[in-house]
This record gives sequence, structure tokens and C-alpha cells, in this order.
Amino acid sequence: MLFGVGNVGSTLVNQILEARSKMLTSSQVEINIAVLVNSKIAFYSKDNIKNSWEADFKTYGYPYKLSQIIDHVKKQELTNLIAVDATASENFVKNYKELIRNGFHIVAANKTANTLSDSFYKELRVILKKYNKQFLYETNVGAGLPVIKTVQELHLVGEEITKIRGIFSGSLSYIFNSFSGNNKAFSEVLEEARIKGFTEPDPRIDLSGKDVGRKLLILAREINILKELSEVNIENLVPNHLNGKSSISHFIENQADLNLGFEERRSKLRADEVLRHIGELDVASGKLDVKLVTEKSSSPFGSLQEADASFEIYTKSYGKRPIVIQGAGAGAAVTARGVLSDILRISEKFQPNNTFNLNKNKQ
Repeated sequence: MLFGVGNVGSTLVNQILEARSKMLTSSQVEINIAVLVNSKIAFYSKDNIKNSWEADFKTYGYPYKLSQIIDHVKKQELTNLIAVDATASENFVKNYKELIRNGFHIVAANKTANTLSDSFYKELRVILKKYNKQFLYETNVGAGLPVIKTVQELHLVGEEITKIRGIFSGSLSYIFNSFSGNNKAFSEVLEEARIKGFTEPDPRIDLSGKDVGRKLLILAREINILKELSEVNIENLVPNHLNGKSSISHFIENQADLNLGFEERRSKLRADEVLRHIGELDVASGKLDVKLVTEKSSSPFGSLQEADASFEIYTKSYGKRPIVIQGAGAGAAVTARGVLSDILRISEKFQPNNTFNLNKNKQ
């Protein structure tokens, strides 16, 4: 069952269609998407989803309640169920517990469930354990990069992580890579990033730093630093008069107001320096910071290109030489590929040589 058919969700469907025969041949895994859902309508697929799924969804989808979808799954005797959350909804995660109780594993690109209150975070894991279900969310940090998995595995084997530092946002990576590398006005660089689809439709979501704060919080919780989002120190790059209380159109029309402040920052750079937007977790102090900093252009962060993300994981065993994970940090294709990887990880627990889905037909 796939919730959310926007950029990531629709790309995921197409990737599954493209890779279906190869997965069946190489891994004896067949993925069937039995239900496609957006915020308003649900489309129930009688057979394997087809290349015409977008037209079918619009033509045959109709309003739904979650209880109706769950009833449909039970009537069809579907098993090995996976619910994929490709939404950005803060409300949808409230359905996770009900889905788990009704037999679903969860795969989420949505970061909300891991950044709500500490009590929700713990309760979710209690119910997962009770019903023996998995919750995978690798794409919450680093899109398709194996950041969460690496942190989890280090922590599991008792490795003491001392610091995590990184360029968490592919969007902000692109913006400051471009801004520091030429003489364009900040508003011009921001508009280019928005048109190319690197930013959210409302670029203030990126510039506020809150999304990076969420990602940093997720990693902190993975190593048992149980902070709340309100405890993350976040530098908001949006001036008060352009903040979320005004419309997106008002912000875009007046984004040139950003130029003076960022030009002042750029003018203070030395010839070998660039601006970079980073998130940093210091385990000893328990501090989580999201901020715009100056980096040497020859440093790993300073030499990044395009929309790449980069993460440095410092541990007691590795000392001053961090584990570095770097690559594409934004884009529907890499995020969807990461979601598909999580789906396949869950499938490893299922019996071989059987079909499984985001719902699996009972054999």
C-alpha cells in the first residue's frame, strides 16, 4: 500500500515497474502495489499495477477512509503487508499504530514520526515490538545514502559515536555551492534552485533549517540522545518579514530582500573560503546545532559540488579520522530508490519464492 503519489511516490511506482522482472529473476521477489492513496482518493488494483497507473488512479480512484482500506486488505486475504509513507503529512503518521496492529510493516520517507515527541517515538517502538513489525526509514536522512543504517550498526556493536557533522540538505548544498562559487545574487541562485526542483515549493522550508534540524534529531535519537526538536539550535536564514506568516508568492516576489545579508557574509570570505550549511551533533555536550558556517574550499565540505550531501561520523575507535558518507543528497529518484531498498530489506524476512507487496497475495 502506497500513501502519497507525489514526486517520490510516483517515481517509486515507476521504479518498481521498471525493476519488476529483474527482481523476480534475481531475488524471486515480486512487488504488487494493491492500493495507491493520496490525501483524497484511493485506487484499488485488482492485478499487478500497470504502466497506465496514473490514468487509472485518476479515473477509478474514489474517496476513502483508512478503515475501508484495511477492510479491503482483509477481504482480499493479503499478507506480508507493507505500508509506504511517501507523504510529507504530519497528521498521517498518527495512522502508523493502526496499520501496525493490522499487520503492516512501515517504510517511510516521511520524517515526522521520528521527530515528534519522545513519548510518541517510544510508544511507536513498543507497538512495533509487540506485533513483530519493522519500521524502516533510511531516506529520512541523506535520501538514498546509507547514513541511518551506518549509525545504527555502529551503535549496535557498541562503537562509541562522539560526533556527527554533515551537510544534510541537498537543497542548501546546491544553493551555497552555487552562491559561494560565483558573483550571482543570492535571490538569483535561490530562484534557479527552486525552478530546478531542488527546493521545496516554498523555499522557506529549506532556509528555515528546520528540515535539517529534524534529520539531526533523528540521528541523535538513534544513539539514545533523546532530545526534542525544540532543543535543536537552529539558525533560521529567513528574515522575520518574509517568514511563514506571509504567502509563498509574497516571499518569492520579495526574495531580493535576502541579498544584502548574504552578500555581507560572502564579502567577508577569504579567497580560499566558502559558505556551507551544516548540522552538528556533539555527543559529549549533547548539543545539536544547525547553522551556516565558513569552510575552507579545499575541505571535504568545501569541495562539494551540485546538490551533494556529506556526513562525517566520528567515533572513539576511528579517532580524528571520521567515517565519511557522501553523494547525491536530494531528488525524487535517489529518495525513491532508497525507499525501494527498504522495501526489499523487509522482504528478506518473508518466505522466499513468494510474491510480496506493499501487499502480498496469500499463496
